Amino acid sequence: MRIACVGGGPGGLFLATLVKANDPSVEVTVFERNRADDTFGFGVVFSDATLAAIHAADPVVRDALTQYGVHWDAIEVRLKGERFTCGGMGMAAIARKTLLAVLQQRARDIGVTLRFETEVDLDDLSDYDLVVAADGANSRIRERLAGALEPMVETAAAKFIWFGTTYSFSGLTFVHERGDDGVFAVHGYPISPDVSTFIVETDRESWLRAGLDEFDVSQPPGPSDLKTKVYLEKLFADQIDGHPLLVNNSRWGSFRTRRTGRWAHGNVVLLGDAAHTAHFSVGSGTKMAMEDAVALAAALSAHDDLGAALAAYEESARPSVEKIQGSARPSLSWWEHFGRYHDTLEPWQFAFHFLTRSISGGKLARRDPAFVAATRTAWHAQNGPAPLETPFRSGSFAVPGRQVEVDLQHSPTAAEAGPPRSGARAGTADAVVGEWGRSALPLFSEPPDRVRDWGLLLEAPADEQELPAALASLHSGVLAGPALVAVHGGSRLTRTLLAEESRLAAGTPAMVVDDELTSDDAETLLLSGRADLVGRTSGAVPVEVSRNVGGSA
Repeated sequence: MRIACVGGGPGGLFLATLVKANDPSVEVTVFERNRADDTFGFGVVFSDATLAAIHAADPVVRDALTQYGVHWDAIEVRLKGERFTCGGMGMAAIARKTLLAVLQQRARDIGVTLRFETEVDLDDLSDYDLVVAADGANSRIRERLAGALEPMVETAAAKFIWFGTTYSFSGLTFVHERGDDGVFAVHGYPISPDVSTFIVETDRESWLRAGLDEFDVSQPPGPSDLKTKVYLEKLFADQIDGHPLLVNNSRWGSFRTRRTGRWAHGNVVLLGDAAHTAHFSVGSGTKMAMEDAVALAAALSAHDDLGAALAAYEESARPSVEKIQGSARPSLSWWEHFGRYHDTLEPWQFAFHFLTRSISGGKLARRDPAFVAATRTAWHAQNGPAPLETPFRSGSFAVPGRQVEVDLQHSPTAAEAGPPRSGARAGTADAVVGEWGRSALPLFSEPPDRVRDWGLLLEAPADEQELPAALASLHSGVLAGPALVAVHGGSRLTRTLLAEESRLAAGTPAMVVDDELTSDDAETLLLSGRADLVGRTSGAVPVEVSRNVGGSA
């Protein structure tokens, strides 16, 4: 069997090594357009918890991390002169150039043919039995087969740029600074004793105000944005003790989340970023590509029929990828809105909000009970009782705790309702919080007439593309002075974004209505400042899990 791997990144090299190790009779050739020592970016970070499959397949990465890598256990969050540390994370990083050199040598030692400075397309590879497209997020092979593979892409609103620095971070560190032009944030982590990766993110408005849109990103890879380098060195000078930033094809971009309807067509199969991407705040593209390599090599070894092998590969690898992409979307959304959180949340709440962007407080407590306990202590100092037991009041509406029952009433038919909205505007509620009585609050999807105390009922959209219309309804509705905004329907992310818009931007308390929330989820919403109340519809059975928020696992 002859296999051509297009792309000599970590995923392609690891696949070639695994396939050759499994069957030395297979001819494996890696084609890489760049030189052997060319690499863009600075470092690669791995979570200890995600490396088991890679280590089991071949010890090369484990050995490289042991010999050349930097290890740490905690994440640090810095803002407004305060620093918060959350442990139990278990991570390691290595310089990308070092990792590539180790993987190249491993591939050569086992008999893989490496051809650098060689650009190929499908027409050049017609005599190979299998073509693996490991040619990155901008894969030309994927685009050539787009009709069959059905690629999709979503472009984020936030802007990001990769630098290095001679400042040594102690571990994965997130730094947030508000300058004259807006809020900028850093993902920093050490990759060697003398170099750290330094990724900066900001929103488009801050980027434009700072005049950082002048660099021509359409020019070929190589030149770096030196104006941005100088700007960020000045902005973060105190955070990195005046150390310089290092450039390597450093230019601004907007993260693109890629998905592909099918990973294979004929004898061509996608691997790594060519098939899928996930925002770097949650998923390492390198780690995901190497996990793909493990799955593809195993499938090729287990099946004599190529079609069956490629189908088994996708069936095995896709669920993990989709799980990571699902976790990455809330994290990416966080980076699109972090300026709001920086300006409105207390530092302790900001740190908790950040670290729970993709997991609950209970899961975070299993990693670092003391961090979550400190967050609960800060809530207690500010509010008194535990989060779910803290009384809530807005206007004359008051409840003794933060979990309430919501009756989403029967929606009348057109014949039952009479003239459009006439009943609702006269005081017939679309829903009600609690039971009718002194502590109840009627909810209306439009501001009512002749109702003094009321809440705005807002249905969240199913996806983010429809959020602008929902946000417009929110801001229009809160002008009429509701006691709170109750958000229901949609997805967990869209509900949360609308609730945050209400309480952090519009200044109106927000309630998230969700029957699937556990008490841990509910408490996380409150502690993080994402919502003021949590609602469950009438008759819904509470979802319970073992709660350990703030305690040991």
